[in-house]
Amino acid sequence: MSFLLRVQLPDRPGSLGSLALALGSVGADILSLDVVERGAGYAIDDLVVEVPTGALPDTLITAAESLADVHVDSLRPYSGMLDTHRELELIDQVASARDDRLQVLVDGVPRVLRVGWCTVVDIGSQGAYRVVGSPSAPETQAASAPWMPLEKPLVLDGEADWVPQIWRDMDTKLAAAPLGNTGKVLLLGRPGGPDFRPSEIARLGYLAGIIATVLG
Repeated sequence: MSFLLRVQLPDRPGSLGSLALALGSVGADILSLDVVERGAGYAIDDLVVEVPTGALPDTLITAAESLADVHVDSLRPYSGMLDTHRELELIDQVASARDDRLQVLVDGVPRVLRVGWCTVVDIGSQGAYRVVGSPSAPETQAASAPWMPLEKPLVLDGEADWVPQIWRDMDTKLAAAPLGNTGKVLLLGRPGGPDFRPSEIARLGYLAGIIATVLG
């Protein structure tokens, strides 16, 4: 079984090697690695790791945090495809789609940005409404979106009054970005966390901007 492990570790030579050895000691293999963010002396990495059948995922946390200055942000099951150019592939898929380009977009974003679900939201005469949603998007929709119209990508307050209670109960982290000047917004949900990092919000903004150009 594969898991997505988000970990903060010292940004110095040998740190990743030590982490690989620690995970290997409990039978885990690292299948892929993405650098999410780098700061003053630290790095945030996403690792897709495979563990033997029957192994307890908690052993990954214990192994990682046995190292000095290593902290596990989150651990979740991972069933996505492993690819190294996810954004480019999604942009190409949207550009080449004949119909339902927005549906192709929201179907692909959870894999690309490693979130639980994605929707496109617009504002009509009756207020905010969902245009399309990924298969994993919750059936319960937000009745309003007081943060729209949106001018730039940002993290939304998951505890705000407009957020449906079931989203709050699942500790859903939220982020959004405008799709160009269309008035539509790309809304992302990550039930159970982890929090969106500034680099992820920047990445979301770049992707939404390029997609808006593709959509014309």
